[in-house]
Amino acid sequence: MPSGSVDGWCLRFTGYDPLDERRRETLCTVGNGYFATRGAWAGSRADDRHYPGTYLAGCYNRLTDQVGERSIETESLVNLPDWLPLTLAIDDGPWLTPEECEVLDHTTELDLRRGILTRSFRLRSPAGQVVAGEERRFVSMAEPHLAGQALTVSVENWSGTLRLATTVNGDVGNTGVARYSALRGDHLTDLEPSIHGDTVLVSANTRQAHTQTAVATRTIASSNSQWRDHLDTTSAGRELAVEVTPGEVVSAEKVVAIYSSRDHGISEPVTAALTAIGNAAGFDELLAAHVLAWSQLWGRFALDLSAPALQFAVRLDLFHLLQSVSPHTAAVDAGVPARGLHGEAYRGHVFWDELFVFPVLTWRSPALTRALLGYRYRRLPAARRAAREAGYRGAMYPWQSGSDGREESQRVHLNPLSGRWTVDATYRQRHVGLAVAATMWRYVETTGDREFLSDQAAEVIVEVARFFADLATYDEARARFVLRGVAGPDEFHTGYPDRPADGIDNSAYTNVLAAWILGVARRALDALPTWRRAELTESLDLHPDELAHWDELTRRIYVPFHDGVISQFEGYAELAELDWPAYRARYGDLRRLDRILESEGRDVVAYRVSKQADVLMLLYVLTRRELREVMGRLGYELDGRLLRRTVDYYLARTCHGSSLSAVVHAWGLASIAPDQALGFLQQASDSDLAPDGTTAEGIHLAAMAGSVDLIQRCFTGLSVAGDTLRFRPRWPQRLGTLRMPLWYRGRRLTVEVSSNHLTVTLDSDADRKVPVRCHGKTHVLKPGGTATWNF
Repeated sequence: MPSGSVDGWCLRFTGYDPLDERRRETLCTVGNGYFATRGAWAGSRADDRHYPGTYLAGCYNRLTDQVGERSIETESLVNLPDWLPLTLAIDDGPWLTPEECEVLDHTTELDLRRGILTRSFRLRSPAGQVVAGEERRFVSMAEPHLAGQALTVSVENWSGTLRLATTVNGDVGNTGVARYSALRGDHLTDLEPSIHGDTVLVSANTRQAHTQTAVATRTIASSNSQWRDHLDTTSAGRELAVEVTPGEVVSAEKVVAIYSSRDHGISEPVTAALTAIGNAAGFDELLAAHVLAWSQLWGRFALDLSAPALQFAVRLDLFHLLQSVSPHTAAVDAGVPARGLHGEAYRGHVFWDELFVFPVLTWRSPALTRALLGYRYRRLPAARRAAREAGYRGAMYPWQSGSDGREESQRVHLNPLSGRWTVDATYRQRHVGLAVAATMWRYVETTGDREFLSDQAAEVIVEVARFFADLATYDEARARFVLRGVAGPDEFHTGYPDRPADGIDNSAYTNVLAAWILGVARRALDALPTWRRAELTESLDLHPDELAHWDELTRRIYVPFHDGVISQFEGYAELAELDWPAYRARYGDLRRLDRILESEGRDVVAYRVSKQADVLMLLYVLTRRELREVMGRLGYELDGRLLRRTVDYYLARTCHGSSLSAVVHAWGLASIAPDQALGFLQQASDSDLAPDGTTAEGIHLAAMAGSVDLIQRCFTGLSVAGDTLRFRPRWPQRLGTLRMPLWYRGRRLTVEVSSNHLTVTLDSDADRKVPVRCHGKTHVLKPGGTATWNF
């Protein structure tokens, strides 16, 4: 472990390291899918050491800035008023913080099993007075609008006045990412601090979206002393003064309620927050319900490994996944934020991360996946509008999405190495629409949810297919169809050296996946009831000649090759090779090779380098069988040797600038180089624990989910074919034994797999049999039945 220590279910950081606090705050975030709060010192203010932040799922606001002669509009997930301050002072001295005092002891421990963050500390004031304390906090997984905080303080070597303050601080902004510092972050306005008896409240509106939020707290203390209220223009709080002697203990408990005008079933947020606080139970009772809710979630999402180190990494990944998207997220209109609800990197936007997240959720909580897919369906009109404005039919989903589904990608990017603003054309990643369609189809395929297919999925899949059919043009010289002006998952190559922002042609990943989705669209239509197919055909104005053209495209889309491998895109082979040894010697860390080259006056589009897996993404999205079928239908022979050459070729030219790169490389290597695959799995699992990354700005949700999915699906070979549950284990012996529950079409199964056996048990209360196939042999499991395959 690079830093921090683990003990079963706990992530522990011992000692106070100001240079690492922001990363630790991210990793110690507590949340419930509705909102999350970073693990900052209670009462700290945003600076280069700390960044307290609370984020509400789907709560965005838009601001406009002027950069040079260009007007830039950005939409961000909003940092809400800070409910954490529960602070201490001695006599008339300043509030005690690690910066103001000598830190004698400091330990932060995140209990993953129960979702509790505990901070223990001993501080010596400048005058030599010592206090010891323990703070605990949680964001309730049982009551989505509530949170709890408790503080216990012991007096060691002094007598006098201990002051305790509880505050809701509305003087906050979005300032958590240094490279965004030239742009505005003042999203909150109309701040109204108020005190209602023992309740402290700050309400605010967002400037452009006009979302009203309310943060209310109720604090009780063990002392009988009287609270004194304090208000200013942005914050509200209460302060208590207690006379103490050595050995005395003072404690306080805070209950928090957060509401917004986006919530259902309320009159307005202030009334809702005050009502919730007035009716909320105390800290201990709320904590007990919260712990029970986490226990039930862990029962559903259990993934038990006999390999201890990897077991903890899996639990940490699942914990942060479930804090970002949980059953509570289903009640709000929110997508899957790429950096969780843990920070402000990527401005809280939704990319294609659901491609990696939904496989984990669908096998454990299919209703949650269905609810989250609704985010994309509700933005289908925006995707249609974007396609129409670009001159195409169908639906063109944005690379970055926020509140309403418009494209949120910036057209300029600040390179912190050079200080220059450069053109950013990553919005050309049209493949995000293919990911949306693929996740819709995979959900239906896994769950058998024909109602969802009929109501939402088929329409999205058809409109995405229609867009790519319209994007394809006929190349007479090749007698094939081509897709021009796009960007692949690599992100570095948004054009060619002579036109670096105009897109590249024939991205292999985009072209092959488009061919597959065009076939999926036809299958989705065929799977609909006759009446619904007729409705959809009529409302979308689908004609037989259009469907025939789709069929033609599944046979005649062009895929580039060079030197016996699949080309990342047309013209890739003509680019220059990078002197990798020289650049490693000069810079060491090459993950942001694009910034390094730009700072030298070069452009990454001129080189055969990749930020992350691109062509190899095909091995993640499609099964080997599907990939062979798609390529075969297109007229290209695909065998294991070509795939191995392709994997090796790009592995040597990838700088792994994205945390997802390790996930995808592990997937591609699992069947051909298991030891290498395990190395990438470990790298992906540890990516947010490493001290030299960008975790301080938020977790990497897709990498966390993808790491779990490597174990759940990749190494077990889990898939669905028709009505049959299929396994094709390629289980590394070093992983020991795995045991996990799965939900398959309304029935719960328990799976155990090792390097020499697979055992599947169907719950006794299942209402139907389940056919399960492994290594060519099928067992039909009856309720309560078990089957074992030895290999």
